[in-house]
Amino acid sequence: MQRYGWLIRLRPEHRETYLRLHAAVWPDVERTLRAANIRNYSIFLHGDLLFGYYEYVGEDHDADQRRIADDPRTQEWWTLTDPCQESVAEPASGHWWAPMREVWHLSEEES
Repeated sequence: MQRYGWLIRLRPEHRETYLRLHAAVWPDVERTLRAANIRNYSIFLHGDLLFGYYEYVGEDHDADQRRIADDPRTQEWWTLTDPCQESVAEPASGHWWAPMREVWHLSEEES
């Protein structure tokens, strides 16, 4: 299992729309995420920053990310959510959400 953290800015003028959409994420979108080996996905809000976290349990993260991106229902979802966001990723990175580097993790067991 791999942990991923991502960051993006929420556009203040679209805050209510974004929160309303995420109060009832479409079941098709959730199914696609699960089928792509995404688990324990959470999005947190602090001021105008969104922090996304998920655990990946598959073998090929890039292929599963493409599977998500190729899903027509997810693409439709993104047409609603993308205008609510402003990327903070490096311009040439190819990322919409900026990837974060894990610097510490508390495991379930003591060392």
